[in-house]
Amino acid sequence: MNHRTSFAVGMVFAVLAAPAFAVGPNPKDVREVLDKGYAFLKSRQGEDGSWSPRTAGPGVTALVVSGLLRNGYGDDDPVVAKGLAYLEKSVQKDGGVYSKGLANYTTSVALMAFQEANKGGKYDAVIKNAAKFLKGLQQDEADPNNPKSGGVGYDGKTPPDLSNTQFFIDSLIQAGVPKDDPAIQRALKFVSRCQNLPGETNDQPFAAKATDDDKGGFVYKPDADDKEHQTPDGGLRSLGAMTYGGLKSFLYAGVKKDDPRVQGAVKWIKNHYTLEENPGMKQAGLFYYYHTFGKAMTALGDDVFVDAKGKKHDWRTELFDALKSRQQENGGFINKGDKAFGEADDNLATGFALLALSYCSGRP
Repeated sequence: MNHRTSFAVGMVFAVLAAPAFAVGPNPKDVREVLDKGYAFLKSRQGEDGSWSPRTAGPGVTALVVSGLLRNGYGDDDPVVAKGLAYLEKSVQKDGGVYSKGLANYTTSVALMAFQEANKGGKYDAVIKNAAKFLKGLQQDEADPNNPKSGGVGYDGKTPPDLSNTQFFIDSLIQAGVPKDDPAIQRALKFVSRCQNLPGETNDQPFAAKATDDDKGGFVYKPDADDKEHQTPDGGLRSLGAMTYGGLKSFLYAGVKKDDPRVQGAVKWIKNHYTLEENPGMKQAGLFYYYHTFGKAMTALGDDVFVDAKGKKHDWRTELFDALKSRQQENGGFINKGDKAFGEADDNLATGFALLALSYCSGRP
């Protein structure tokens, strides 16, 4: 073997022997965090099986039950079983799962919980009826050019927003509604109008006024009069959780990765990648952000995400580390002072945290 050959062979062995980029947290570490979270939730569960029913009716309970099921606690687990029984009692005659308002939000998250527990078709009828109920809440304006068309609000009367619409899309897709269903396609048009990407998919004036920093990201709602999120130039500020929500909505509904809308969202995320805050909202809605981040990154399908500076991110491990560092001594999670998203309620924050943890483990 000559010098050149031995050098080439040595290089091959060096490459093969080089440690691969680490992907995902240690399962034992994840289980430790989960077990502490489970113990906290068990201690906080009401006699009727609920968590924080005064906060959002059955909504918090649905989030918690979904989080537990997704992390391997079966429907025969006593805590999960009690939670499911409470949700079953919250099913209304019209198919919705609610008690007082927030019908889209609570029905959407409850539908996802029932789907996670739907062994042997036990909840087939409940899921079908819930999906039908949700479709009835969608803004189906006679004028398709109306920016509200296709969107969904907290119920059938409140103005539509991207947060509620992405939950709507998630739940219908999980319920088995085809991607080409008219309700999904109408919702996608609304989602597109929430993106700071002027062009044929968003004809709203605010999109044309987007700053370079906001382009490709998503706004809370396509309303130029949304003073909370207005920019000095008359545009609307892109927000972290909304951008991940918009991205996963596109991907769930079958929009291809080479579509300009998907590429625009990914570019914005590359420029704003962080787990220290919810971009545009600082610490508000942080656990909501973690949950949406995990779902979107899973849908995107990359184990390692490369940001605009070329830095590689083992995003599952980084998400886990962010969650673990924020776990309280009692095992729960809380976002003190968060009135905008309600995460000062530690049951709600813990529900979102457990959902986020399920994506750290690689579950789809």
